Amino acid sequence: MGFGSSDDTATKGRKLLEILNVRMVGAGRRALVLSHGFGTDQSAWNRVLPYFLRDYRVVLYDLVCAGSVNPDHFDFRRYTTLDAYVDDLLTVLDALGVDRCYFVGHSVSAMIGILAAIRRPLLFLKLILVGASPRFLNDGDYHGGFEREEIEEVFAAMEANYEAWVRGFAPLAVGADVPAAVREFSRTLFNMRPDISLFVSRTVFNSDLRGVLGLVRAPCVVIQTANDVSVPPSVATYLKAHLGGRTTLELLHDEGHLPHLSAPAAFVHVLHRALTTTP
Repeated sequence: MGFGSSDDTATKGRKLLEILNVRMVGAGRRALVLSHGFGTDQSAWNRVLPYFLRDYRVVLYDLVCAGSVNPDHFDFRRYTTLDAYVDDLLTVLDALGVDRCYFVGHSVSAMIGILAAIRRPLLFLKLILVGASPRFLNDGDYHGGFEREEIEEVFAAMEANYEAWVRGFAPLAVGADVPAAVREFSRTLFNMRPDISLFVSRTVFNSDLRGVLGLVRAPCVVIQTANDVSVPPSVATYLKAHLGGRTTLELLHDEGHLPHLSAPAAFVHVLHRALTTTP
């Protein structure tokens, strides 16, 4: 690779840091990446972040689909699969000079982390997968939680009246009776441009990563709540059985798909244990 192409890569990396609102904060030596899920942005980690600033250099960024990112940067031709999001994550980490990290991915970001760890196995010390699912659709003996007809109804509702869909979906996703968390999740959902939100939902719900789980070599911790409308407990069990790296399962007694918003104290406790326990 000539100097010109290396220079171009560095310039691309610096530009992406700005586009995705990347921050690196904290006083620790070990790198910890917090990657948010669909419908949120990096602010979803606000109640969790302070507890890890002493011991880690924490990397926060927004997925390109987040409402906090200029929608002009969302390329509908490029982000048709999760691979483009993996490209972004790896470009960010390279631009920051991160060569080893702990990765915490919520929802779709858990799958992004899995794909990134397959592509760059030496980069990831451990994957912590929160509300993760390799496939949301039921398929034979596999129970992902949704039938195709149900998903199509969701897409139709999003397209017909996005505001009404958000007002119905946010409390279901949060699950627990935590009005502040519902308001926060609603805020970041409303910040997304509706056509981008629908497009990303289709990408996520049509993904099937079951066939690559065995390629993961990094140790993994799957964090699953007691009642998640998006991810049934059987999916967490499936991940534990099929991920290639040594995998443990942490069950949170709290409800909902977003425990870092709805039950931050319990989540911090489990996340700290997941990060510090030797696999």
